[in-house]
Amino acid sequence: MKRQITKENLYLILPGKVSKMAVMYANDAGLTIPEALKRIYRSATYQQLEDETSKLWHLGPVALYEMFLSDVG
Repeated sequence: MKRQITKENLYLILPGKVSKMAVMYANDAGLTIPEALKRIYRSATYQQLEDETSKLWHLGPVALYEMFLSDVG
């Protein structure tokens, strides 16, 4: 049975991607993990990621992190 990602179940895969992004960001920016998470969750990248129709959930954490960095300047 092939499972589909929908707006109803997308929330199940986001924490894994975001947590890996947060570790990278915290290490690179000298932040705590909670502060890195707050910044990611407030970002335009996360807003797009949580929109299932954007299909950003196909991307891995590194690609998402690079996108996030370009959004935050």
